[in-house]
Amino acid sequence: MTPLQQLADVVGFHPSYKDCYGNMVQANQQALQSLLQAMGYDLNSDEAILASAQELKNKSWLTLLPAMSMVKSEAPQHTVTLSVAAQDIAQTIQWQITLESGEALTGEQALSVLNKVDEQDVDGVLYQKLTLVLPHIEEGYHQLAIELDGLNSTGHLIVAPKTCYSPNEAADYRMWGLAAQLYSLKSDNSWGMGDFGDLKSLVEQSAKRGVTAIGLNPLHPLYPNNPGHISPYSPTSRCFLNTLYIDVTSVPNFASCQAAQDVVSSDDFKQQVEQANSQEFIDYPHAAHLKYQVLELLYQDFITEHLDKNTDVAKQYQAFCNEMGDDLFELATFDALYEHFRKIDFHAYGWKKWPVEYQDPHSPEVEQFKLEHAERIGYFQFLQWLADSQIAAAASSAKANDMPVGLYMDLAVGCDGSGAEVWADKHSYVSGAAVGAPPDAMNTLGQDWGLTPINPVALQEQGYLPLVKALRSNMRHAGALRIDHVLGLMRQYWVAPGMGADEGIYITFPLDEIFRIIALESRRNKCVVIGEDLGNVPDGFGEIMAEAGLLSYKVLFFERWDSGLFFRPEIYPEQSMVTVSTHDLSTMAGWWTGNDLKWRQELNLYPNEQMGQDERNGRVTDREQLLAALEHEGVLHNDEFPSLSPATMNNALSRAVQAFLAKAPSRILLVPLEDALGLHEQVNIPGTVDEHPNWRRRMPITIEEFWQHIDMNNLVDVMNKERPKG
Repeated sequence: MTPLQQLADVVGFHPSYKDCYGNMVQANQQALQSLLQAMGYDLNSDEAILASAQELKNKSWLTLLPAMSMVKSEAPQHTVTLSVAAQDIAQTIQWQITLESGEALTGEQALSVLNKVDEQDVDGVLYQKLTLVLPHIEEGYHQLAIELDGLNSTGHLIVAPKTCYSPNEAADYRMWGLAAQLYSLKSDNSWGMGDFGDLKSLVEQSAKRGVTAIGLNPLHPLYPNNPGHISPYSPTSRCFLNTLYIDVTSVPNFASCQAAQDVVSSDDFKQQVEQANSQEFIDYPHAAHLKYQVLELLYQDFITEHLDKNTDVAKQYQAFCNEMGDDLFELATFDALYEHFRKIDFHAYGWKKWPVEYQDPHSPEVEQFKLEHAERIGYFQFLQWLADSQIAAAASSAKANDMPVGLYMDLAVGCDGSGAEVWADKHSYVSGAAVGAPPDAMNTLGQDWGLTPINPVALQEQGYLPLVKALRSNMRHAGALRIDHVLGLMRQYWVAPGMGADEGIYITFPLDEIFRIIALESRRNKCVVIGEDLGNVPDGFGEIMAEAGLLSYKVLFFERWDSGLFFRPEIYPEQSMVTVSTHDLSTMAGWWTGNDLKWRQELNLYPNEQMGQDERNGRVTDREQLLAALEHEGVLHNDEFPSLSPATMNNALSRAVQAFLAKAPSRILLVPLEDALGLHEQVNIPGTVDEHPNWRRRMPITIEEFWQHIDMNNLVDVMNKERPKG
């Protein structure tokens, strides 16, 4: 191996991977070099490269205690591994465990009696790996300190279970739910887009009809000052919430704030709201203008009528700020800085466009900004408090209405590199690189998602704190959590700076430890976890995920034998969540009529005309095979078949497809609202930004009208027959 390849191997980059067609793809050496440089390695000479590789190899030997030790809670003995120079083997160590609760456990241990598991010569000094047996420790995030001959070494000590909270613990029957793009919801109270008030209404009305879960798009914060940045999968942070979802009319001081009432009762404002609600596509800047102008007034009123008077409501706000601590304050500071610099330069989208002294969250200039703009920072904290309070109300309503899952949240793969999370913790991220996916049949040039990857070494050394925070934030009010692109927890496909997505390289992540972190948070929050495992799945990944208690993500369109025939329902694993489609795929009606193929043709997403023709021809066969599967299961009879030429959708087919999936052993079935209402247009087309109205489509009818829709009523009848509650 070349010096570059040796370093890449130690870092964890894969020399090759198997693509979706079974071909081996070799790592692009230029991409490898760019990625290693982005990670901060010195590549100026072979000597420097080899020195970096050797330093990484020696690191675990030269450190008495690893930065992070993972202990399996189910293990008969709780142990950690130490690295000690053989010359010190006669010494005695003192150890102290500081539990998460603050309690301290102490002890001492002679090194000479410990079990030796390995040894290595490093620069002429012999080191030994020894196993230290600790007392049995409760699950949680602890700290371990070791003292040897006057030298102290500390590290994270995480005790975590093997398996996640299971759907069987939530309910002893097969459940079903509705999946909603929250922004798309429409009600009589909407201000141009769906909000948390609409979510609460959907929860209450759905619960009456046997629904056990409401699936949602990621609700992570975006940029309050840049409402044109709309993809829920490109957040500024994976902690906290998108404040555009605030239902302004439910803010505690809305009714009592005269200034706000004067605005919303004006003819001009009412006209603007009516215009926003009448549009087919969401105008996010307009919706943001409507909401934030009133929220600004409510914040000023909140200061004078609540904060200054220390009312009970003010105490609730302060308690939230105290609970969320520095993380909330950093996000609010970032939002205030973002707003500040966009007033100076409209195109200053994110911290990379700010003056260099403001790119460090702990610089003297940023500290001064915090002092001078305390009230503005408080405004953004206020918005997060409102958002959290409102989604909490929706979650409480689900619980009160006996929904065993309630809110089914979605965790994005990563964060926008220009956002708050990367700004606050830059050393943990690999700036310039991007997370993506290799070429496949749907995306022949690969995908660059524009998300800045986290360095797996930095993640581990921090005791997985960024992951823990993201999980806690998203499980806070959820009964289930979908982890987008869960394959990235085993290996991530990184696209090098300035290179194409088809030249990316995989890097290994510590999957077993990550799954244990997920299991720990899942059990603490009683939250079922679903791993979106679509795409180029590594060998053995499914088994590992199942052992960890995550549900697999099964999509009807993909669950087929090599012959093209659709899997019968009994083939689906019990430990799975099943659905017809996803936000990145066509709706059922759109698939049947070929609407997705029409879009791909119009948007020039086919690399050549032949591929487009092949897909159109293949869809003819697909329809016939689906009808055969439905007829075989007795959910659709021959006299109910829709037209095949031209392909048209009918109510019988819509009902039959959901009845087909409802028969599966899968613990959860999720029906997208777009399918429940028989809609043809899909939510998002990967590979497009402005060419298609991604993330902007609204429901054609209000939540109140859902239950008069024939397809929706058919769905409720089918589900409650095939998946009765309790």
